[in-house]
Amino acid sequence: MRTSSLLRLTAAVVLCGGAWVAYTQQAAPQLKINKLKDNLFEIENDGGNVTVYITNEGVILVDDKFERDHDQIMSLVKSVTNQPIRYVINTHHHGDHTGGNAKLLPMSVQIVSSEEARENMVDGKMPGLPGMTIAGHGHIYLGGKTVEMYHYGRAHTNGDTVVLFPEHRILASGDMFTRADTVPAPLIDYAGGGSAKEWTKTIDDVTHLDFETVIPGHGPVGVKQDMLPFRTNIATIRDRVHQMVVEKKNRDEIGKVLASDFKFNQLQLTRGLDGLIAEMQ
Repeated sequence: MRTSSLLRLTAAVVLCGGAWVAYTQQAAPQLKINKLKDNLFEIENDGGNVTVYITNEGVILVDDKFERDHDQIMSLVKSVTNQPIRYVINTHHHGDHTGGNAKLLPMSVQIVSSEEARENMVDGKMPGLPGMTIAGHGHIYLGGKTVEMYHYGRAHTNGDTVVLFPEHRILASGDMFTRADTVPAPLIDYAGGGSAKEWTKTIDDVTHLDFETVIPGHGPVGVKQDMLPFRTNIATIRDRVHQMVVEKKNRDEIGKVLASDFKFNQLQLTRGLDGLIAEMQ
């Protein structure tokens, strides 16, 4: 990547970091818990979705939202089980999925992520670092239940992990997949190792897993087929930017097309525009 692009990306991370701190200091909105199966629930609103999996030896969470959501999450978990939280799986490093880590660590909760996600957290000096990482594929065995974790490669970030609950054929996707009615355009976090070129292949690998229901990183619970138009949209964005690069469109022109035709917001442009242009050259 050229020096000018790297400088713009560095500035974008600094600016987003300031906005992120301000956002996390706001009062926490009301969270909602939804029952999917007798022992599996989803918590939504305010940041990334949380999955709650109950066994007779403890609870496994997937993601834990912002720090400000910790008390509500604990209350909602206690509303459905008396079992303690034993594990948290972070799908990637972003603070709306890992913000509760630091408050869970003193409760003897083991935090798990991909090695790449942990490295991103270290680089960002984020609190609540995972104590365990996976490389490619991992399992948690608890209370006679099995949870499977898969890290296939770059997508939203370079550390995206999906979590499969084979008993119920349910997948927690993190931000590798988000619902278009909630997040119209994908956030490609190049500073965090994301890639528009590789994202579609990563989704293809994920869809080979045996699941019917998907809990997205943001938005309502859906089904596997919902991931296909999301994949198509990423491929279309990638091809359109490549064509504009070939046509020697400038940065502002490309940004306007992404905003008008693909509903990129300012955060998505700030984190993804320069990386997209560089990756498509």
